[in-house]
Amino acid sequence: MANPVDLSTKTAITPRRDEDFPEWYQQVIRAAELAEPSDVRGCMVIRPWGYGIWENVQRQLDSMFRATGHRNAYFPLFIPLSYFAKEAEHVEGFAKECAVVTHTRLEVDAAGKMKPASPLTEPLVIRPTSETIIGASYAKWVQSYRDLPLLINQWANVVRWEMRPRLFLRTTEFLWQEGHTVHETEGEARAEAKLILDLYERFVRDHLAVPVFSGEKSESERFPGAVQTLSIEAMVQDRRAIQAGTSHFLGQNFARASGIQFQNRAGQQEFAWTTSWGVSARLVGTLLMAHGDDDGLVLPPRIAPTQIVILPVATKEESRPRIMEACDNLALQLRGKYFADLPLEVEVDRRDLGGGVKNWEWIKKGVPVRIEIGPRDLEKNSLVVSRRDQPVKTKGSMSIQEFVAVAPEILNSIQQNLLERAREFREVNTRKIDSKDEFYDFFTPKNSAKPEIHGGFAFAHWNGSREIEEQIKNDLKVTIRVIPLGDSEPGRCIFTGEPSARRVIWAKAY
Repeated sequence: MANPVDLSTKTAITPRRDEDFPEWYQQVIRAAELAEPSDVRGCMVIRPWGYGIWENVQRQLDSMFRATGHRNAYFPLFIPLSYFAKEAEHVEGFAKECAVVTHTRLEVDAAGKMKPASPLTEPLVIRPTSETIIGASYAKWVQSYRDLPLLINQWANVVRWEMRPRLFLRTTEFLWQEGHTVHETEGEARAEAKLILDLYERFVRDHLAVPVFSGEKSESERFPGAVQTLSIEAMVQDRRAIQAGTSHFLGQNFARASGIQFQNRAGQQEFAWTTSWGVSARLVGTLLMAHGDDDGLVLPPRIAPTQIVILPVATKEESRPRIMEACDNLALQLRGKYFADLPLEVEVDRRDLGGGVKNWEWIKKGVPVRIEIGPRDLEKNSLVVSRRDQPVKTKGSMSIQEFVAVAPEILNSIQQNLLERAREFREVNTRKIDSKDEFYDFFTPKNSAKPEIHGGFAFAHWNGSREIEEQIKNDLKVTIRVIPLGDSEPGRCIFTGEPSARRVIWAKAY
């Protein structure tokens, strides 16, 4: 996927991916100014460049939701504890992650310290997910089959107490969207869950340039309280999996817990069928680890906050006005061009900094195209072009008019190139495995003291046993990522020799 590492070449990020992938990830976040740890343990501050990526995820995904009939609403951050108690499996699944508010008001004690003053009559859980609080509203809104389907999404923050935080991947508070829908029949609800799974797969592939495997989670990996959980799984450059989005068919479990009933077409009362689904700002971490290199972030053009940055090169003050005017004129022309049905996002870097410093800052931020215009370029009515999907020292010259004409094509080429790289990397590191010994060898590092990048995705037969699943998780920290939908390939479980209906996808995961 990435260009081979040249040990003689100094890189902008230290350590390199092959030296210490987790630390490389943290250093890219810092160098690209995506986010930083907050003074509140487990939480993060998302900086403008990182939030700009998330805003593009929001805008682009939201348009896809609206095109399929969904609308946005907003529900409370606080959920009464009694709401969770209505769905036993759900509360058990989230109990250890919940943050709970028990008091209001602060007062100063005799020692001059602030302390909570007034206990609440009922503790409030800060939402880890909103099925229960949204269900309370839906129980009021849904009275008849004529009120269905109810297709609602919200963009929100949630809190899940995290002991081992990692920026974007696992933080105590994080940003996401959560869709919650209500349907008249089981078939309609199952179709909704699959519709959203396909939408997520298309978005991550076409916008983030990350190919994914999709399918069903095993029972042990299912969302608490769900009948079926569907998921998309991406492979990143340390060959681990990231769960990039989930869609849950909840059956009638949450409808019963929340009292979501309607009068059906025969005039009888019936519990509704519901779904929930979501993706989070974890997608920012996913694209970083899928595309980043040893010089920093590499952004697909469709998701980049700035697609083209123009760097004026004015070493002499007398040439600066002419160069700035040319850069501004170029930006104006480019903003009249479209890529993926949206105007190009173009920025002129006007800061009073050295050209090399500015150039490397934008390299580390992953901006898809960098343009340099200096006095000599003006004389020839030309500019210098650098693409972030190519080695950082690779440059090309072309006329200003030609670049304006082909800029959307260049962005499309970068988008497709990143997708093909990621797809090729995944294919190279995905293996069909037909024996237990080969499976264990595939997922065992050669250097146990300092494990090297190893493993990948394994397609292997499994007999459906939860005990076997737990054994593999304990032995290797490997889990079933998805059970592929569709065609089956009967065989024998590689761990027990018992019959297996199909291969499932195993991997180590974040």
